[in-house]
Amino acid sequence: MTRILVGTCGWTDPALVSSGWYPRGRRDAEGRLRHYADHFPVVEADSPYYALPSARTTRSWADRTPDGFRFDVKAFSLLTGHPTRPAALPADLRGHPRDEGLLTEAWTRYAEAVDPLRGAGRLGTLLFQFPPSLAPGPDAESFVRAARERARDWPFAVEFRHRAWWRSPRTTAFLKDLDATAVGVDTRQDLPTSLPPDTPVTTPRLAVVRFHGRSPHWGTGNKEDRFRHTYTPTELTEWLPRIRTLDTEEVHLLFNNCCADAAAQAAQTMRELLAPRLPAQQTAPR
Repeated sequence: MTRILVGTCGWTDPALVSSGWYPRGRRDAEGRLRHYADHFPVVEADSPYYALPSARTTRSWADRTPDGFRFDVKAFSLLTGHPTRPAALPADLRGHPRDEGLLTEAWTRYAEAVDPLRGAGRLGTLLFQFPPSLAPGPDAESFVRAARERARDWPFAVEFRHRAWWRSPRTTAFLKDLDATAVGVDTRQDLPTSLPPDTPVTTPRLAVVRFHGRSPHWGTGNKEDRFRHTYTPTELTEWLPRIRTLDTEEVHLLFNNCCADAAAQAAQTMRELLAPRLPAQQTAPR
C-alpha cells in the first residue's frame, strides 16, 4: 500500500514561529522540530537552498525526529541554476569562477552535509527546483542530466517552474530515463505563469506534490505575495482523485502556502480528508 505523508515546506519560517503554532517551551531550535515531528511525518528542508548546510546540523535533525520521519531537502541554489549570492558560498569558494569546477565542489560539500540524513534513514529525496528561466530544450536537458549525474546515487526529484516542460511529451520520458521523481504542483490556474496540476509518476519509489497556494501574484511580487493563501477544504478535496492515482511506495504532499500557520493548517486538513487512506498513527498528533 502507498504510504502517504503530509507536511509543510519548512518548519522555521518566522511567520510560523510567531503565529503561536509552537507552544511555549518548544520554540527553540530543538523544541520546534520535535513539536513539528509530533504532528507531521515529513517536512521539506528549504534552508539548504539558500546556503550549504553542515553535517552537524543535519545530524541534529535526524536525532530530533522519530524513525520513519522524512526530510525532502532542497538543492542548493547554485546546483539548480538559480542566482546565487557570493555570500551564500563558503568563504573559500567566493572567488572561484562560476564553472563546472565550482558546481562539482558545491555538490560535494552539499552531499557530505546531507549524508547524515541518508545514513539515519530520514532522507526522502533531494528536491531540485529549476528556475523559470530554464526552458525545455537540449541545453536544459543537458543541465538537468549533469545535475542528476552528480547525484547519481541519491533519490532525486525535479520541479520545473517553466510551464512549457509540461506541454512537451518528452518530459515524462526524460525524467523516467533519469530515474527522477516528477514534482507536481498546485498553483492558481488563470495566470501566464501558472503551472498545470500534472502529477506524472516517473519512479516507483516516490511521488511529490507541492502546494504553493493560489495567490493571484504567483510568479510576481515578494515571497508573501506569491505564496499567501488559505486553502479551503473544497480546494484540497479537488486533489483527492489525483492523489489516489499516485501508485508509488510513498507520496509526499507538502504545503508551501503562507502566511502565519496557513501551511500547517492546510496540511492538517489534507490529512483529515485522507484519513481513510492513512495508517492510524498518521491521522492524529502523537
